[in-house]
Amino acid sequence: MFGEGPETARIFVIGEQAGDREDLSGHPFVGPAGKLLDDALIEVGVAREDVYVTNVIKHFKFELRGKRRLHKRANAAEIAACLRWLEGELERVDPRYVVCLGALAARVVFGATFKLTAQRGRWIKSDDGRWCLATVHPAAVLRSRIGGGYAEAYAAFVADLRKLKRLPD
Repeated sequence: MFGEGPETARIFVIGEQAGDREDLSGHPFVGPAGKLLDDALIEVGVAREDVYVTNVIKHFKFELRGKRRLHKRANAAEIAACLRWLEGELERVDPRYVVCLGALAARVVFGATFKLTAQRGRWIKSDDGRWCLATVHPAAVLRSRIGGGYAEAYAAFVADLRKLKRLPD
């Protein structure tokens, strides 16, 4: 599944891979993580319809457990196979700002040595002149409901996205 949004979007959001609901609907970020992303964007004053959203992995890799399709991590070959599609989207949209949601998206954009926990929430200029920012994936924020600390995780996610209102030149 490919991304969606305006072909002239200044802001390009990259997630990790489609989930079950995205796979069934054919649209990115429409499941629970997408709803949380939408809520956070509203909170910071960025309209979802002004943003291009996509994923590194263009398919939903899953393991069937009973009737449930549970997410499975993509391997290096699958990531490499999908990169040409992501690169094509970036070339076509040609955004000025790229937001990486999650460690996989951040490593694809910044390189294998990028450490999300240490470097999240900062604008970094890429070699191609784009400004890029990495934060956690909204699914990680949702998972914090189980382990505790949801309010803090959501607030930190929103604080990272709030930087979309103070874009570098």
